[in-house]
Amino acid sequence: MSEQRTAQAAHRQRVVVVGAGMAGVQTAVALREQGFTGPVTLIGAEPHQPYDRPPLSKAILLGTAEGSAFDVDFEALGVELRLGCEVTGVRADAHELDTEAGPVPYDILVLATGAEPVRLPDAEGVPGVHLLRTLDDAARLRPVLAAHHDIVVVGAGWIGAEFATAAREAGRTVTVVEAAGRPLTGALPAEVAAPMADWYAEYGVELLTHARVAAVEPGTVILADGRQLPAGAVVVGIGARPATAWLAGSGSGIALGPDGAITADEYLRTSLPDVYAVGDCASFPSGRYGERLLVHHWDNALQGPRTVAANIIGSLPGGGLPEVPAVYDPVPYFWSEQFGRFVQYAGHHPAADTLMWRGDPAGASWSVLWLRQGALVALLAVGRARDLTQGRKLIVSGARLDPVRAADPSVPLKEAAD
Repeated sequence: MSEQRTAQAAHRQRVVVVGAGMAGVQTAVALREQGFTGPVTLIGAEPHQPYDRPPLSKAILLGTAEGSAFDVDFEALGVELRLGCEVTGVRADAHELDTEAGPVPYDILVLATGAEPVRLPDAEGVPGVHLLRTLDDAARLRPVLAAHHDIVVVGAGWIGAEFATAAREAGRTVTVVEAAGRPLTGALPAEVAAPMADWYAEYGVELLTHARVAAVEPGTVILADGRQLPAGAVVVGIGARPATAWLAGSGSGIALGPDGAITADEYLRTSLPDVYAVGDCASFPSGRYGERLLVHHWDNALQGPRTVAANIIGSLPGGGLPEVPAVYDPVPYFWSEQFGRFVQYAGHHPAADTLMWRGDPAGASWSVLWLRQGALVALLAVGRARDLTQGRKLIVSGARLDPVRAADPSVPLKEAAD
C-alpha cells in the first residue's frame, strides 16, 4: 500500500515546460505516452497554437498551406497551455518561474526555448527588412513574395537557400549576399559546398560571395565595396543562437556555454536539480563523437524529448520506469529542400579523418561520406535517400566500410560494410 501511495505522490509532481515549439510539445506528449499522469503545463511566448517550423520556409510562405499547427489534442492529453506568456526568469530556490503573468510553480522544469535568429547589425527598424523564424514572420513575408520586388537575401546558409528557392518559385528576382567565399561556411567543408554554389545560378539566383553588408537603407542594400543593390525587401538568414538570453540575465544559476547554450549532461539534465533542457537551446556531450554538440535541427527537437520524459519519470519514486537514466547520444539528422534538390545530412563530420565522394557532384544525385578509421561517421546525400537511410544505420552500428565499394554509387551502401 505504501508503494502505491509513493507512486501516486510521484505522479502528482508538476512538470512545467517552457517553450511551445517542437521540443516542448513533444516533451509533453512523451510524458503522457510514457505514463506520467501528473499535471503538465506548456508555456509558449507566442499567442498561436503550437506549430511546426519547417513549412514556414516553403508551403506557408508560398500560400500552399494555411498553417502548420501540431496535430495534438492538448485538452485530451490533460496538458495545460499558457500561450502568449513570456518567461523572464527561474528562481530555483523557490521552484518558481517568473512570467509576465506572475509566478508559476514547478516541481520539475523542462527548458525547450529553442533558438532565435541572429539579426543584421544596424538594420533594426529599417522598413522592408525581414527575418524568417516564426509564423508571424512568414505571414509578413507572404505579401512580399506576391509583390514585384527585387529581393536581397543576406546569408547563403540553409535558410537563405530555402527562402531564395521559394522566392524564385514565386517569380521574384533574387540576389543572395554571402560574406564568406562560398555557401554554407561553417556547415560543410569547402570542397563539398563548392558544387552547391552552382545551384544558385541554375535556379536563376545571383550569388555574391565575399560580399559584406555595410548598410541597409529603404529600398537599397549597400555593400562594403560600395556596390548598391536594389532591394524591395531584405531577408536576413545569417544564423541562429540559443534563446537563452533571459537565463543569462536572470541569475538563475543554470550553466550556459560560450555559445549561449544550456550545458546539459548526457541525460539532458542541467546544472540545477529538477531542471532539464532539450532541443535547440541545449548542448549535450556525445560519447559517439567525443565532443559537446549543439544541434539546431528538427530531428533533435523530436528525439530529445523522449529521453527527457523517460528520465523525468524514472527519477520519481515509484515512477514506473528504470531508475538508470537514459543517455541521449543521437546521430544528428536534418534535411533541406532547395533549388529543386532534396538534401539530407546525418552524423557529425568534424570527427572524420577521410572524405569520400559517391557519385559525381556535377550530377543530379550524389553523396559524400565521412569516415573515421574506416567507419562511417557522417554523410551528405543529394537526391539519394537510400544512401541516407542505410548510412544512418551504419553510423549507429559503427561498421567499417570497404572504400572501393563505398565509392561506387551503383553498390547499395549497406553492401559496402565489412
